[in-house]
Amino acid sequence: QLQLVESGGGLVQPGGSLRLSCVASGFTLESYAIGWFRQAQGKERDGVAWISSRGGIANYADSVRGRFTISRDNAKNTVYLQMNSLKPEDTAVYYCAVRQSSIWSCKTNSYVYWGQGTQVTVSS
Repeated sequence: QLQLVESGGGLVQPGGSLRLSCVASGFTLESYAIGWFRQAQGKERDGVAWISSRGGIANYADSVRGRFTISRDNAKNTVYLQMNSLKPEDTAVYYCAVRQSSIWSCKTNSYVYWGQGTQVTVSS
């Protein structure tokens, strides 16, 4: 059974950091591009960061560029999202998703497998 499981979310103060993990089971991630997305309450799901299958190419939404870093460890079948300098507006449920291509895309609907999400709350 194909499954993606996110973890690492929680409550953090503004300016703090979190590292999210996305672990795949039932298939190997190494051939696929991965994206991290987030959905704040009452808002649409937006892309945050994307990475190619071998990790050589990554891109970020303008709102997180310079603060977030996406990376992957294909040997561990895991993708990470390091989030620094967190702001209250980063509060959302964060999802990882798999695209059936080695090349990333910022188009949310091109990602076919999704995890259940992990809550990130940035508040003092």
